[in-house]
Amino acid sequence: MQIALVWFRNDLRLDDNPALRAAIDGGYVPLMVYIHAPAEEGDWRPGAASDAWRHHALAALDARLRERGSQLRCFHGPTLATLESICAAVGAEAVFWNRRYEPAVEARDTEIKRALRRSGLRAESFNGALLFEPWEIETGQGDPYKVFTPFWKRALGQWRAPRLWDAPARFETLEDDDAVPHGVPLDGLHLRPARGWDAGCWDRFTPGEPGARAALTHFLDAGLDGYGRARDLPAARGTSRLSPHLHFGEVSIARVAHAARERDAGEDGKTFVAELGWREFAHHLLHHFPRTVDENLNPRFEDFQWAPARGARLEAWQRGRTGVPIVDAGMRELWHTGWMHNRVRMIVASYLTKHMRIHWRHGARWFWDTLVDADLANNTLGWQWVAGTGADAAPYFRVFNPLTQAQRFDPEAAYVLRWLPELETLPARHRLAPWEVPAAALKSLRGYPKAPIVDLAEGRQAALDAYGKVSSRGRPEK
Repeated sequence: MQIALVWFRNDLRLDDNPALRAAIDGGYVPLMVYIHAPAEEGDWRPGAASDAWRHHALAALDARLRERGSQLRCFHGPTLATLESICAAVGAEAVFWNRRYEPAVEARDTEIKRALRRSGLRAESFNGALLFEPWEIETGQGDPYKVFTPFWKRALGQWRAPRLWDAPARFETLEDDDAVPHGVPLDGLHLRPARGWDAGCWDRFTPGEPGARAALTHFLDAGLDGYGRARDLPAARGTSRLSPHLHFGEVSIARVAHAARERDAGEDGKTFVAELGWREFAHHLLHHFPRTVDENLNPRFEDFQWAPARGARLEAWQRGRTGVPIVDAGMRELWHTGWMHNRVRMIVASYLTKHMRIHWRHGARWFWDTLVDADLANNTLGWQWVAGTGADAAPYFRVFNPLTQAQRFDPEAAYVLRWLPELETLPARHRLAPWEVPAAALKSLRGYPKAPIVDLAEGRQAALDAYGKVSSRGRPEK
C-alpha cells in the first residue's frame, strides 16, 4: 500500500482539487492533513475573522471526507517537522499540496519541498487557486503587467477550457489507522472566538464546499443577469458573495469561471468573469512585487504627506463614526458580518486615504483582521489602487465624494438605514447627509456625529494639495 499525504491549506474542497487528484491518480492511499502554523506566515498571519471562517470550513471538509470513509487530521506546526513525522509514522512516500502565493508562505513552501525531496519523499505542488499562474502572463518584453486591461486581454488570449474533476464517492483508507499520529481536535486549534462575536457572519454565509456550491448556484440563477448594474448597489444582493469561498478554496476558480461562461449571459457574464480577472491580476502583482504588501508600488509616493494616524480619528473610521453615513454603514456592515459590499469598500478606503489622508496600510490591516474574505493579494491591490500608489491605480486627483456615491448607488438610503437605524427619524432627503439638517433635528440622532470628522470639501482639497506635490515631481507611474 502506497500512501501520500494530501496537505490542505486554502484549498478546502474535494472536487477540482489537483493535489488530491494527483494522489488518487498516482495510486496512493490519500491521508488528509491540515497543519495550523500561523507564525510561519510572517507579518500577515491570518486575522480573527479569517480564523473564524477557517474553523467552519475545516469542519465542513472533515464532514465531506467522513461521508466518503475518510477524515481530516489536524495538527499544530511547525509544518516541515510535522509532515516529516507523519510520513515516518505511516510510511508515506509522497506529499502533495496546492500552491499559495503569499510571499512568506511561498518562500516557506519552497524550503519544505526541498527538504522533503532531500529526505527521499516525492513532494509535488499544483495550481489549485488560479486560472493562470502568476508568472504565465507577461508582456511582449517578458515583463510583468502593471495595468489590468492589457493583462486581461493577454490572459483571455491564453484561455483554455478548465479541467474540472469530481472527487470519488469513497476513498481508500489506511489498513492500520492507529499508526497515524492523533493530532488535535479541531477545537484544539482555537480558531473560533471565545466571545462568539462572529455570529452575524453566518447569517449571510455558509462556509465549506457545499455552501460555496449553493452560493454559486444562487448567483448563476438569480444574480448573473443584470450583474453589470446590480453589483454597484449595496442595498441589493447584486454581487456573487463568492469571495470568501474562493479565498479558502471551497470552490475552484475554474468551476466558477466555466459556469459563468456556460450561462452565456452576454455583457453581464463578461463583466463577472472580468472581476475574476482582477483576482488573477492581484496575484500576478503580488508574485512579481511582493514588497507591495507593506510598501507603495510607485516609489514616488514614499514622500507623500500622510496625516498622523491618531487613535481617535482612526478608531472613528473603524467603528463607523465618521459622520458620513455611507462610510459608517460600510464599516458597521464589516464589523457585524465580516464582509463589505465592494462599491462601499472603495468609498470607505477613499475616505480614509484621501479625505482623512491616513496611510493605506492602516486600512489594509483593519480589513485583514475583520474581513472573512481577507486575501493578501486582493487586499493589497485594492488599497493601493484607491490610494493611487499602486498598479493601474486611480489617479491622484480622483477623490471619491462619498455623498455623491451614496446618492448614485443608495439613493433611498436603504443600505445606510440598514446599518445606521439612528438616522430613520430624519427626512429621507437628509439621511445621506445629516449635517445639512437644522440643528434642532440633530437631537434625534441618538448620538450619531453631527458633522463629518473631516469636511468633504476641505478633505478633498487637502488631498489634492498633497497629491499635487507628488505629481509636480514627476507624473506617477502607471
